[in-house]
Amino acid sequence: MYYAAVACRVLLALVFAASAVSKARSRSAFSAFEAALRAMRLVPSGHLRRTARLVVAAEAALPVLLAVPATVTAGLLLATALLAGFTASIAVTLRRGAVVPCPCFGAAAAPLGIRHLVRNTLLAAAALTALAAAHRPPPDGGAQAAALLLAVGAGALAATAAATLDDLAALFAPSR
Repeated sequence: MYYAAVACRVLLALVFAASAVSKARSRSAFSAFEAALRAMRLVPSGHLRRTARLVVAAEAALPVLLAVPATVTAGLLLATALLAGFTASIAVTLRRGAVVPCPCFGAAAAPLGIRHLVRNTLLAAAALTALAAAHRPPPDGGAQAAALLLAVGAGALAATAAATLDDLAALFAPSR
């Protein structure tokens, strides 16, 4: 369970780092994120910029929280809360029938959809899995380095898939 928790922490740290960087990399990227939030109609206009900044700050803090042993639990709880909020926001937006570009990783042409709900649910499950094993010591044995490397690699691979979900969906979608 220890190595699964490591893989989940790496997954979450990289996904949230990519998300924060994609939104904060430029003024236009942040504006696109704000525009998507505005189109979702979930935040009063007077609180839109503050909410956008708070989301980016929380996403940027998560990799650090997940890397420092003393703050892992707080990081996993924050990740779970953010993912629950994101999932609920997407569900409400979809239920309203609004077509909004996915603001998850900055500006995107792909609209929010069921795949975003599934991705966020799986990421929340990863956070809960890591939380369940957050303070377990590494197992004894001679293959620790190899197992740790495998866990980190698996987490990084899963993070790449999560962060490029829309691109992967477009790649494998039937051609029109």
